[in-house]
Amino acid sequence: MDISEANQLLALYGNRLPIESMEMIRKRLIEMDYSIASIRMAQFKDPTMALILSVLVGSLGVDRFYIGDVGLGVGKLLTCGGAYIWWLIDLFMIQDATRKKNMEMFLMFG
Repeated sequence: MDISEANQLLALYGNRLPIESMEMIRKRLIEMDYSIASIRMAQFKDPTMALILSVLVGSLGVDRFYIGDVGLGVGKLLTCGGAYIWWLIDLFMIQDATRKKNMEMFLMFG
């Protein structure tokens, strides 16, 4: 893949990844095939959707299930969002957690 294709993918899916890792991601994308990279990046979870889920049903752990943190989702479900304290904290942290999970997925399969 060339630099313009890598930049195109970053323009489309960059908001779903941590900003501090963009240069490293760009370098890895250049080494990958465009079709494989675009399919993998299209599977990233949306941080905005995670925030919406956190606001609406975060006390039940649905936001954590959405991003793939099944163990934390079960913990939130069993404790009603950690007596709503964990739920409140996740309102501020779930978008960064989603981006980190997407980065882990990119590095694992990239």
